Amino acid sequence: MKRIFLMALAGAVLALPGAALSAGEKVGETVRVDTLVSGQGGALAPGDAIHRAERIRSNASGNGSFIFDDGTKLAIGPNASVVIDEYVYDGGKTVKKLAVTAAKGTFRWISGKSPSSAYRIETPSGTLGVRGTAFDFFVGANGVTAVVLLNGSAEFCTARSCQRLTRRCEYLIARRDGEITKPRGVVRQLADGRNGAQTFPFLAGLE
Repeated sequence: MKRIFLMALAGAVLALPGAALSAGEKVGETVRVDTLVSGQGGALAPGDAIHRAERIRSNASGNGSFIFDDGTKLAIGPNASVVIDEYVYDGGKTVKKLAVTAAKGTFRWISGKSPSSAYRIETPSGTLGVRGTAFDFFVGANGVTAVVLLNGSAEFCTARSCQRLTRRCEYLIARRDGEITKPRGVVRQLADGRNGAQTFPFLAGLE
């Protein structure tokens, strides 16, 4: 009887506003998958749940899109790897915190209904702060991170400094050593010689 009571109490705590979900709790679902995208339980299909502390990966030709319970949308391209680190409910359909770590690959992020301060994206080069926004970003094998703004604003901070994107189609590039470029308009060939269309494959018009 005591065990049943404790289990019920734990469930009630998770339902309270501001309560952090334990690992494995559902935080959203899969919307679309092309070729192969995998989670903690293997290959994902449309309608499958995604969970807190889950690592989501795509293969060399894989693409996937997901929606979190607060309406935030995340798309991933080929050879991507991302972990859902934190998801803390704030009551209703919003969250106090939604944090992910992107290890490699290409991504598109569209914020949901939660306050901008709730969102955080970690990359090997630094932290991307979201300001009610939509953007694409890329994380290379060497940890370099490139971000292009689609709507709203975003701030990227390295160990050395921060840069803010405020204009549509501005981009920046950050590196593991803390170096970060100033925002500039996205073009076919980026500041470090990188191909714009390959770096931001979700962005049309750079072919």
